[in-house]
Amino acid sequence: MNRAQRKLHKSSRCILKNRQMAKNVFLLPSAAGVVLFVLLPFADVSRRSFTTAVTGEFCGIDNYQAVFANEAFRLAVLNTLRFTGVGVPLLLAVSLLLSVMIYELPWAHVFKSAYLFPLAVPSATVVLVWKILFHRQGMLNAWLVSVGKTPVDWLGSDASFWVLIVSYLWKNLGYTMILWLAGLSYIQKEQKEAAMADGATSAKCFWYVVFPQLKPMLYTVTVLSLINSFKVFREAYIVAGAYPQQRLYLLQHLFNNWFTNLDVDKMAAAAVCTAIVLTLLELLLQRAWEDK
Repeated sequence: MNRAQRKLHKSSRCILKNRQMAKNVFLLPSAAGVVLFVLLPFADVSRRSFTTAVTGEFCGIDNYQAVFANEAFRLAVLNTLRFTGVGVPLLLAVSLLLSVMIYELPWAHVFKSAYLFPLAVPSATVVLVWKILFHRQGMLNAWLVSVGKTPVDWLGSDASFWVLIVSYLWKNLGYTMILWLAGLSYIQKEQKEAAMADGATSAKCFWYVVFPQLKPMLYTVTVLSLINSFKVFREAYIVAGAYPQQRLYLLQHLFNNWFTNLDVDKMAAAAVCTAIVLTLLELLLQRAWEDK
């Protein structure tokens, strides 16, 4: 390597080093925010999970044992798992189906802003609509009576679970469709046209051509839908209160009640367990998509 090449190589290394430093400078505020508002509070919560709430003395795993022995905690975990296991796959399937159906329509882009309308509606307004629809003397029961059916106690029976599912779908369906439509827009029409020309049906064209290219978007949509499934507490709490019907009692209700009762030790232990489970679930999802 002659002198000119060494000088050029050194100059290139300096440029790369300066670019890396510039990236670090821009990332520093975000990293500081994560450390200050996420990692440090979580570290404090982890510490509190091993101490008593009043005296702050170290108590080992007593808080964790108390949490797992708590019947309300087991009920909340079961209901939350049931809600997530039903709501998230249902949201993914329905939103993807509707996105594929309207993607080819010439006027689909006109309604893109309307898809996000449920996110802009205040929670109190949504709750008022649900009460009008699903109250014992609400519109839905009035319709059931008019057709000769027996009224249903939607919020006081096992049907409350499906009311919550409908609320979750209504609020997140449009936003999820926007994400699917963004993924569909990157798929070249020539690929689908070539598959159709080779005799592939619409179903086979979707399964073998369209869906494989949507898998990166599927990971993003799945994670966001999972996160949003933990944000339905506001509607459920305003509609049914702190102690709703048994199948509507979620982890968020439990945390809220423990916070009200100042059971900080149990709340900290349960929060650490929830964080670990969610982190492991996200890592498993990421691993599954990387393998694919």
